[in-house]
Amino acid sequence: MSKLIRFGVSVDAELLEKFDDMNDKKGFGNRSEAIRDLIREKLVTEEWSQTDNETVGVFSIVYDHHQNEISQILNSLQHNYLDIIVSSTHIHIDHHNCLEVIILKGECHRIKAITNRLSAERGIKHGKLIMTSTGTALL
Repeated sequence: MSKLIRFGVSVDAELLEKFDDMNDKKGFGNRSEAIRDLIREKLVTEEWSQTDNETVGVFSIVYDHHQNEISQILNSLQHNYLDIIVSSTHIHIDHHNCLEVIILKGECHRIKAITNRLSAERGIKHGKLIMTSTGTALL
């Protein structure tokens, strides 16, 4: 187990009160857990902002499956990027709309390029990329 270090932080009382309220709502047991979570989140953001690092992303899109060729474009994209697209799941939301969730693992700039390209396709109603760490850079 790693060595724990205690340190002091000076914070405005009103800011600390808001922080404590947020932590209570999120279920953190104490301030230390909440601060560790914030530090990890910042480290993950920094990790995937560097384009040469391997990261993991979850890309969700909602699209109209009646739109010409969108299903073929999705299928082709997944075949063309076998080295980076790990998995995908498809569900039917209603008669017209589908949700596709694509899990990607690889260099950050490649993940962003693929998802940006797909977001721009005609028929895509909404796309959201959530990037996270592979965990290797976190304690």
